[in-house]
Amino acid sequence: MTQAQLKTVQCLSPAGLHQMAYQEWGDPANDRTLICVHGLTRVSNDFDALAQALANDYRIICPDVVGRGRSGRLRDPQYYRVPQYVSDMVTLIARLDVTSVHWFGTSMGGVIGMALASLPDNPISKLLLNDIGPSIDAEALARIGAYVGQEVRFATFDEAWHYVRAISQSFGPHSDEQWRKLAADVMRQNAEGAWVFLYDPNLALPFKATTVQSAQLDEQMLWAAYDAIRCPTLVVRGTESDLLSPATALAMSQRGPRAQIVELAGIGHAPTFLSDAQIALAKNFFLG
Repeated sequence: MTQAQLKTVQCLSPAGLHQMAYQEWGDPANDRTLICVHGLTRVSNDFDALAQALANDYRIICPDVVGRGRSGRLRDPQYYRVPQYVSDMVTLIARLDVTSVHWFGTSMGGVIGMALASLPDNPISKLLLNDIGPSIDAEALARIGAYVGQEVRFATFDEAWHYVRAISQSFGPHSDEQWRKLAADVMRQNAEGAWVFLYDPNLALPFKATTVQSAQLDEQMLWAAYDAIRCPTLVVRGTESDLLSPATALAMSQRGPRAQIVELAGIGHAPTFLSDAQIALAKNFFLG
């Protein structure tokens, strides 16, 4: 079984320096690089199965976005926003010393990918957007906002993984073993022995500060970014998704990069790419 190497890169925000951790799979000398970026409160380990499957074809880089997982925390939480995340990814790509990458972005990771892929002279040559687009449903944001930043704690891991399964039902059907891994990747025991989430609760502050007006402006900016993308783009949508609507997916197929749309039945936000069929979907797009 292929193992990942854990590495870090130093990044800069207006509030100072921070460390971003990332996992590297495959041959470091491989000139084909795939960057996989997780969702809002998830971590790089979400891509363990995908990375195992593609490690012979790619050098695979899976970062923990700042504020999550093994990465550092920002001194000023107002910078937990897409421009900071894009800046960190540019620093990471510079560290990798590559000129071109393929990008897999789930939810927030897809927004970061859209923003980067819209820039002149950007390095992204293929883009997979996992259940995310420029228009984000307000009710879905409210659903996510209801639990992000809540400092929940559990006496046992058994309680913890059942909670993760309860708030993540939209991921679709998974085995108990898969749910345990999905929980173990984002939780740890604190000094008192309680199980807590492995992200900075303060990353919810910019999220909760969103107004109707700022959300509308963000959407306009995201559509402008999407329309500027020129690389081949695949959008994967769960048919039960409350974040990416059928109308938005249709619009994404008709403007900007004119994305190919694939829908996965019986899954909401967001497909986890743990199954062989979902992994094959990504592999066929990137290597096809």
